[in-house]
Amino acid sequence: MSFFVAIVGLGLLVLVHEAGHFFTARAVGMSPRKFYIGFPPAIFRVRRNDIEYGIGAIPLGGYVKIPGMHRPAPSDLDAHFGPALSEAPQLLAPVERVKRHLADGDMEGARTLIAELESALEHASVGEQPRKIARKGLVELKDGLGRDAYWRQRTWKKVAVIFAGPGTNLLFAIILFFLLFLLVGGKATRTIELVENGLPAQTAGLRPGDQIVAINGARVRPDRISRTITSSKGHPLTVAVRRDGRLIRIGPVQPKVIDGAYRLGFRLKAEPLGPAPSLWQSLRVTGLVTKEIGASLSRLVQGNKKEVSSPVGIVEGSSQAIKQGFETYLWVLGLLNLSLALLNLLPLLPLDGGHIAFSVIEGVRGRAVGREVYERASAVGIALVLLLFFIGLSNDVGRIGGN
Repeated sequence: MSFFVAIVGLGLLVLVHEAGHFFTARAVGMSPRKFYIGFPPAIFRVRRNDIEYGIGAIPLGGYVKIPGMHRPAPSDLDAHFGPALSEAPQLLAPVERVKRHLADGDMEGARTLIAELESALEHASVGEQPRKIARKGLVELKDGLGRDAYWRQRTWKKVAVIFAGPGTNLLFAIILFFLLFLLVGGKATRTIELVENGLPAQTAGLRPGDQIVAINGARVRPDRISRTITSSKGHPLTVAVRRDGRLIRIGPVQPKVIDGAYRLGFRLKAEPLGPAPSLWQSLRVTGLVTKEIGASLSRLVQGNKKEVSSPVGIVEGSSQAIKQGFETYLWVLGLLNLSLALLNLLPLLPLDGGHIAFSVIEGVRGRAVGREVYERASAVGIALVLLLFFIGLSNDVGRIGGN
């Protein structure tokens, strides 16, 4: 069940991301053709108002198909009509007429010839697979020549549509943090809310409801309890708690390294904050996490690969968070939203940051970047993304296997 909830949570992140692209595209006059959670093959799909909504069998992301991401080129027809031409040479003349208009930059002229090419394909004697490939090419060509094609839009519209995905994840993370601070709390109290199984706090006899009064004989403020334990460097501690009106001495108990710091394995109850403090703390946490993600990317460039994780590790980590309580899981979900937003803004194709970078370049140049440049940049970007995926997967397998 925890793995199922974790996967649903990951799907929610993707849904939020793709919804940002989808609704922004519609708002600025681009009509999306598809909205998918997961990648093909489709296990469910339905068509509404000329838009195909679906769920893919591969739960590694999602996509919104926006028409005409690239300026149509003559080579597109070679790729899509090549198999059909080998079986029906009579298609050569209409194909070449469209290609000439595309080569001359006459998009309107090419659009007027689509009906002729479509009719020629329907009457040609070709096999089912070549016909299917050619029909797909015609759909792509129509989208690319349409008025709502992405490549035809002004720069600010293109940037807005692409940025909306990670931007929505960023906004969702801030809202989630805000609600957690507002409803659950952010200011620590002395009261223990949760004692984790199998860790020093439980072994020593600490219980939920205990109020920590002193550590090693010195009174300690609620906001200093965690820091005092961490700064012990693993040396044994005695903890004085108030339980049912009585003062009880626990320990000595030795902290253990948990998530990179010395801890006993309990969580303090937090007091809810007001709206203004909650918003400030939400923005503060977002800034701190953003800074840390940037630092981790810097360490990755320097050769530290241990911090990279794949969807396998994300789901496994999320499921562990669920076992610690729904509140913990929501914090993790907010952090994952923020990570998804920031990593998608890296200036690499096919990531959103790469599309934004190329849109800005095209706006400055005043004309579209050549398809071959896109393809080469995408090949490099995909290779880097796959490399990160396999590094993360290797780390996850090692961590899970080690546990």
